[in-house]
Amino acid sequence: MQLGLSVSDSDVSSFTPLVVLELADDTKAEAITWLLNRIRDKQKNGGAELLVDQLLFPAQDGQKSNPNVFVVGSTLQRLLKGAEDVGLFKEFQDGIMRGFTYANRESFKDFYGDGEGFLSDAECQYIIKHELDTLRAKNEEHVPGYPKVKLYPGKSVVRRLQSKGVLVQYFPLHNKEDLKRLSFSWYKKIKLSFQPLDDIRHYFGEGLALYFGFLEYFTFALVPMALIGIPYYLFDWEDYDKYVLFAVFNLVWSTVFLEVWKRCSATFAYGWGTLSRKKAFEEPRAGFHGALGFNPITGREEPVYPSSKRQLRIYLVSVPFVLLCLYLSFYVMMVYFDMENWAISVYNENPNFGTGILLFVPSIIYAVVIEIMNLLYRYAAEFLTNWENHRLESSFQNHLVLKVLVFNFVNCFASLFYIAFVMQDMVLLRQSLATLLITSQILNQVMEAFLPYWLQRRRNKKVHKRMRRVMGDKELPLLEQVQLETEMNTYLGTFDDYLEQFLLFGYVSLFSCVYPLAAVLVVLNNITEVYSDAFKMCHVFKRPFSEPAANIGVWQLAFETMSIIAVVTNCALIGLSSQVKAYFPESETQMILIVVAIEHVLLAFKFILAFVIPDVPKDIQVKLAKLEFDSLEALKKRDD
Repeated sequence: MQLGLSVSDSDVSSFTPLVVLELADDTKAEAITWLLNRIRDKQKNGGAELLVDQLLFPAQDGQKSNPNVFVVGSTLQRLLKGAEDVGLFKEFQDGIMRGFTYANRESFKDFYGDGEGFLSDAECQYIIKHELDTLRAKNEEHVPGYPKVKLYPGKSVVRRLQSKGVLVQYFPLHNKEDLKRLSFSWYKKIKLSFQPLDDIRHYFGEGLALYFGFLEYFTFALVPMALIGIPYYLFDWEDYDKYVLFAVFNLVWSTVFLEVWKRCSATFAYGWGTLSRKKAFEEPRAGFHGALGFNPITGREEPVYPSSKRQLRIYLVSVPFVLLCLYLSFYVMMVYFDMENWAISVYNENPNFGTGILLFVPSIIYAVVIEIMNLLYRYAAEFLTNWENHRLESSFQNHLVLKVLVFNFVNCFASLFYIAFVMQDMVLLRQSLATLLITSQILNQVMEAFLPYWLQRRRNKKVHKRMRRVMGDKELPLLEQVQLETEMNTYLGTFDDYLEQFLLFGYVSLFSCVYPLAAVLVVLNNITEVYSDAFKMCHVFKRPFSEPAANIGVWQLAFETMSIIAVVTNCALIGLSSQVKAYFPESETQMILIVVAIEHVLLAFKFILAFVIPDVPKDIQVKLAKLEFDSLEALKKRDD
């Protein structure tokens, strides 16, 4: 753990700052004193036993700066004991990942001397976050200075302060030296190579590293399809019926792709110590509210909200709202088809270059409208899911993902399904798919790369100029860094990143047989996505806390569901091709029955393949079994 800067830079004290804690500028003095004492107090007294000091910013442009900004750090011994508390897994001397214990610390690989450098930055900051989050009220009835902010024994102090706006934010500090090295190896050199996933995990944690691992894997998995798609597109450009072979390849690819990813994910997770790590007990969300009750699991008092009320909110409000949004999506789709018919009629009356360009205008407008509707719906879905008052963050995320996926799937793909299976117009399907894909990628690159880059550069210049104007030529490594990072945007997690990849996977797996260049466009998009996402994580967003993850969670199920839909869709497209219809000139019913039978066989093959291919590689299975055996043996010896 070498963060490369110290609070002594600003003449405050001499520990390595890891986390910034910002309270509201009008926070009562007694509340601040109470909170700081609780953070510094010994663990045996119910404190976090961490180091904390205040940062004093000079007044800027005649305005008083927030005086309630603090940096939090820890002694190395406290961090090592915290590593055991949070259940970190580290590599043992025998090469097996085992749960870290402070008593056996010297038996772990890479533990030298007093353990300096044994824990990564992300792990140290995660431990501090855990200690702050589990700082609990003792006998206080309310937060000092705030009679209305009630407390009760066992309540998380930090979550309570957060929900009432007393605690504005807390976030981990960037490490300038490590960030510089990571930036150079990750995105500053344009090169054809794998991403430094271990370095990403070391700096940002497992959750983010798994996302970039998936992004890299998805991109490489698309290369064979892209290589096949280019000549297929060039030589069969005007012959839309020769897509049967590509559809068959689609079927196999979408199945194998996800099964192999499970193995890659397990390999990453084992090497990073999260595969066999026990999931931490989940605390109630900061925004969860309800009448005070008793939790029989923890034995503590905490808010209780009846499940029946939540179900009523879901089925009487959320579900009808989602259905209304789906109806609006279909309505917009029909308006798009009216625009498409108008453009075609104009072109047929007077075919020239201008009217030829006009043919693409309805699709472009529709693609832009889709992106706007997705964005607006996302805000609405988040508001509704918050209003449903889910107790746990995992439950909140699952309901949010379900709402967003259903709408985005219908909004993005409904028109393509309609063109393919109702209108049965393969020329229009190819044109619509190409326009939707290209337009959405351009919009995403502008919104995700260029706009954040431009805004962050402006913000950095303002902060730098402001600090220099106030402090002159004095050294300000820490003050300026904290000032800059407090004003950065907060990274909201990998939700939107996975959602984008999910939709791209849908475009490729569902309809790329009609437009074989779809895979090529997605490969190009993902290459730029790696660089733009890497830049944003390093320089646009606040550094996020590490999120231990053994897999991509609910998104694995989402991708698998899409691959099942892809099997049905591609079989249906094969059944619509003139090549297949030629074999059944007189009996369409027979053809439909055969296509449905083939689709069932392929689905059965898909599930058999999922069963036959182990999710965890054999060598890792052996190591996990050995770990379990050693744990049982140790338990027997302890009992004896």
